[in-house]
Amino acid sequence: MTARYRALVIGAGSIGERHIRCFLATERADVAICEPNATIRNVIRERYGTLQSFECLDDALSESFDLAIVATPAPLHILQARLLVEKGIRPLVEKPLSLNLDGIVELDRAASRRRLVAGVAYPYRAHPALAAMRDAIASSRFGQTLEVIAVAGQHFPTYRPAYRDIYYRDRATGGGAIQDALTHLINAVEWVVGPTTSVVADAAHLRLEGVTVEDTVHVLARNTEVATSYALNQHQPANELTVTVICERGQARFEAHRAKWSWITDVDGDWRDAGFTLDRDTLFRRQAEAFLDAIEARQSPLCSINEGAATVKTVLAILASLESRRWEQIRAAGPELAQTKS
Repeated sequence: MTARYRALVIGAGSIGERHIRCFLATERADVAICEPNATIRNVIRERYGTLQSFECLDDALSESFDLAIVATPAPLHILQARLLVEKGIRPLVEKPLSLNLDGIVELDRAASRRRLVAGVAYPYRAHPALAAMRDAIASSRFGQTLEVIAVAGQHFPTYRPAYRDIYYRDRATGGGAIQDALTHLINAVEWVVGPTTSVVADAAHLRLEGVTVEDTVHVLARNTEVATSYALNQHQPANELTVTVICERGQARFEAHRAKWSWITDVDGDWRDAGFTLDRDTLFRRQAEAFLDAIEARQSPLCSINEGAATVKTVLAILASLESRRWEQIRAAGPELAQTKS
């Protein structure tokens, strides 16, 4: 019989509600919420039944939980994840893991010391098309990877109409296109071809009304020997995300908006593709299932704390490049998670 877990979702806003819905959908977890806003608590209870709810985290942590999803603003992630680990609760932390490197090493060590599974919620790692493309590239089916071109955009006001009033409006709370959207693309690319080693960036606020943070970003990067480029905006009509990987003996392309990956090996030949049927919650359900599987030692977390920290380092290097107007080098991942150097 499948184990039944007690899960706590900390922060029941839009992303927190999706975690609630998707962990319930696994039928492997009973879910409680911790949310200081009484209106949100009442809405969640009306939608999902009589879920146990708490107004503050101290009250929630007076009870026993097997795992918790940290879906609060990014500046709180590490502090709250450490509290969970100290209570013996396995944390799944929303992206980005943090806005800086403070406390990440200590979190990772504390979880390891207590033998607790800990992960970061980057749902593209749960995408079957991206996973299939990654497996094909890792198998050397197309030879050595040479170049990655990652392009994404959407009309952000349509998907997050409250963007002016939430964390997005200020970089200090995790706002702006780099920390909000580009982090997903960076993490996906790093999963496929390995950590980022250097970046140079340009960004601007071009369109979104009511905020001054960047809504358009261009980045050149190196993932060791792989030449990588990113282009992302949050104001175009089409909702698209494409990652093209060019190798010695072929080319592969992941299209998130079409739920497929494609490949070509012959010059001027035909593309072949493999598609998948997904709904709006598929990736989050798969992510929830994967985290529960990791608890049962069936697999590793889709994104470890160390991998989430690598993406934080890349984001920090991009922000540093915007200030320095030059390439920023990123030190190899290690236990010290050292800062970037120009």
